[in-house]
Amino acid sequence: MKKDIIIPEVENVFVAAVQEWSDDFMEKVWFAYLVNDSDFLIESVMVVSKAFGTIDGEMKKTSLLRHAFIEIPPVSVMKIEMIYKSVLALNNEFSVSYFIGDKLYDKKFIFKANSINETATEEVPILFVEGIIVR
Repeated sequence: MKKDIIIPEVENVFVAAVQEWSDDFMEKVWFAYLVNDSDFLIESVMVVSKAFGTIDGEMKKTSLLRHAFIEIPPVSVMKIEMIYKSVLALNNEFSVSYFIGDKLYDKKFIFKANSINETATEEVPILFVEGIIVR
């Protein structure tokens, strides 16, 4: 039964972490964005995020955050959530599921521990700002 389920490969959809100024915190903070760099409308988008890893020899993990978006147009972005400084030392995982037409796409995007930092940035397509991309 499971072998009969075909989940196509995710292409041109990825997660990026971008640093932006926050008036609430009076400093730059990281935000996660879902980037749809494809020519297709993606619908019924579900993003589940969590952070996990080891700090000072102790296993840590955050609670799950769930985000749902009705649709994300072609060649556009959707802000997912703020990534707190306290979880940058952990692996940050974003599980993304969506439909293009009647086909379900699903992929986990993981920012490795300490990979979200100002020294590792590159230009994020569509946003045209510096950020960290996980494909």
